[in-house]
Amino acid sequence: MKNYKSRNDVPEKYKVNLKELFNNNEEFYKELNALKTDIKEIEEYKNKVFDNLYDVLKLDTTLSKRLEKLYIYAQLNNDLDLSDKESNEIYGSVYSLYVKYNEMSSYIIPELLKKDYSDIENLYIKDKRLLEYEINLKNIFREKLHTLSDKEELILSKFCSIYNISEKTYSKLTDVDLKFGKIKDENNNSIELKESNYATYLESTSRIVRKNAFKKLFKAYESVINTSSELLIGEVKKHNTLSNIRNYNSSLEAALYNNNVDKKVYETLIREVNNNLLQTQKMWELRKKVLGLKKLHLYDTHVSLIDVFSKKYTFEEASDLVLNSLRVLGDDYYKVLKSSFDNNWIDVYPTNNKRGGAYCTACYVTHPYVIVNFDGRYDEVSTINHELGHAMHYYYAIKNNKYQNYEYRIFVAEVASQVNELLLSYYMLDNAKEVEEKLFIIDELIKRFKASVIRQTMFSEFEELIHKLDQDGIVLTKDLLCEEYYKLNKKYFGKNVVVDQEIKYEWSRIPHFYYNFYVYQYATGYLAALKIANDIYNKVPNALENYLKFLKLGNTLDPVNSLKVAGVDLTDAKVYEEGFKEFDSNLDTFNKLLKRK
Repeated sequence: MKNYKSRNDVPEKYKVNLKELFNNNEEFYKELNALKTDIKEIEEYKNKVFDNLYDVLKLDTTLSKRLEKLYIYAQLNNDLDLSDKESNEIYGSVYSLYVKYNEMSSYIIPELLKKDYSDIENLYIKDKRLLEYEINLKNIFREKLHTLSDKEELILSKFCSIYNISEKTYSKLTDVDLKFGKIKDENNNSIELKESNYATYLESTSRIVRKNAFKKLFKAYESVINTSSELLIGEVKKHNTLSNIRNYNSSLEAALYNNNVDKKVYETLIREVNNNLLQTQKMWELRKKVLGLKKLHLYDTHVSLIDVFSKKYTFEEASDLVLNSLRVLGDDYYKVLKSSFDNNWIDVYPTNNKRGGAYCTACYVTHPYVIVNFDGRYDEVSTINHELGHAMHYYYAIKNNKYQNYEYRIFVAEVASQVNELLLSYYMLDNAKEVEEKLFIIDELIKRFKASVIRQTMFSEFEELIHKLDQDGIVLTKDLLCEEYYKLNKKYFGKNVVVDQEIKYEWSRIPHFYYNFYVYQYATGYLAALKIANDIYNKVPNALENYLKFLKLGNTLDPVNSLKVAGVDLTDAKVYEEGFKEFDSNLDTFNKLLKRK
C-alpha cells in the first residue's frame, strides 16, 4: 500500500475530481455571492403561498439545487483536509447560507398546513403542473400534526445552526485533536496509531499487536471521556426536546415517523436479535478453537481466522475485483460503475487531517462522490464496493427522478451498499482456488453479519436506552453511559468472550450516535440485502429487474413499500429468521471446510 502524508503527494488519478462542481474557489465564491442575493426571492411569497403554490415550489427547488451544489463542494473540500483554514471557511460560509435560507423559507410549510389536503387536490385540477410535487405535498401534510405555527417554526429554524454543534465538535475532537500515540507493529516498527489504521492492527495475526492497539486506542478515548460524554448527552437532550416540542411521544418515534417507518420494525429487529443471541455463542466457540485460545478477549474477535488473505491489494486490483463481482447486475450497471473509476468519483488514500472512515454523497447536477481511506486490506476492497453501492443507488435515483424526488429515504440507504458487498463475497467464493480462500470469505461473511446485524442492533439498543433514560428524568453522566454500554456488551458477547473493561468507552468513538437513530438501518438494510443478493445470485426470475426498479425509485414510494418492489417485506419476521439461518449455515460450512484442511 502507498503511504501519503500530504494531498500534494497523491497522484491525481487517486483524487476525487471536484471540478464538475466548481473549477476553483473563485468560481465557488461567485456562485455563493449570487445565491446570497437570489434567495431573497423566496420572501416575496410570504402570505401568498397557496395562491402561488407552483411558483413557490419551483423557486424553492431551483434555489435548493444550487445550494446543494455549493454545499457538496464545501463539504468535500473540508473533509479532505479538516485542518485547512480556507476549506473550513468555505464550509462555514455555505452552512451559514443554508441556515439563512431555512429561516427565510420556514414560512412555506406552516402556511400550507393552514389548509387541508383536499384544498391541494383541488389545485391539482386547476394547475396540473403541481402534480410534479404531489409526493412532496403528501409528505408535507403527513407532518401536519407535528408542524408548529409560523412564528414557532421560524424560531426553531433560527436554532438550526446550533443543532449540529455537538456533531461538529465531536468530529473536530476525534478526527483532528485526538492523538492515540504509537504502537509496535509485527516487525517491531514504531507506528502512529490512528482511527484510519486501527482496524489493520486490530486484525493483526499478532495478539500482542492487536491487544496494544485496542488498549492504546481506548486509553485515548478515556482521556477525553468527560468532553465526549457532554457532547453525546447534549445530542440526546436535543433529540428529546425537539420531539417533545413537535408532539411526538419519543425521539425514536420522531425519527421513525420522519422516515415513514413503523416502530414495529425497530422493535422486531431488537427482539429477534436478542432471541438469537445464543446462536452467536457458536461463533465465539469456533473462534476460540481456531485461534487456539483459552480465553477469547474482545481484541481477538476481529482477526481473520484464515490468514491466506493477509495480502494487500493495490487500488487497481481492488477496482478489478469490484467491477468483476458486479457484472451480475447487468451491462448498464457495469458501464456506469466503470465510469466512477475512470472519471475520479473516488478519493482513495488516507492523508493527514483527512476525515476518517468512508462515505458517499451526491449532487443532482453532477454525480455521486465517494470518500474512502484505502489501506490495501480486503476489508477496504469491500468498503469501496459498499460505498459504490450508495453511489449507484444515487445515480439511478438522479437519472430517473426530478430533483424533488431523487433523494431516497435513509431507511433504504444501506441496502444497495450491502448488496454490493455480498455479491463481492459470492464472487470471491466462486473464484477461490483453495479451501483456505473459501474459509477466509465465509469467515468474512460471518464477521459482517456480526458487524452489520448484531453489533448495530446493540448500538441501536444503547441509543434507544439513553434517550429513554433522559426522557424519564434520569440524569445522564459519563459513568452511566459507560456502565450501560458495558452491560450491553456483556449481554451481546455472552459467556464465551472476556469483555474487557476498556470497551465501556467505545460508545465515544461511534460517530453514528450523532445521526439520530441511524444505526438500526445498517441491520435492517443488511437483512434486506441478503435476500436481494441471494435472489440475484441464484437467478430467481425477475430478481435483477425488480432490484433495478428499486434503485430507480428515489423517494417516490415510502421506504418499506419500496423494498417490497425489490422482493423484501421487512414487516415479516421471516426476513430476520432467514438471516439468522444463513448466519448459522455459514458457521456450519466453515466447520466442515475446516475439517478438510
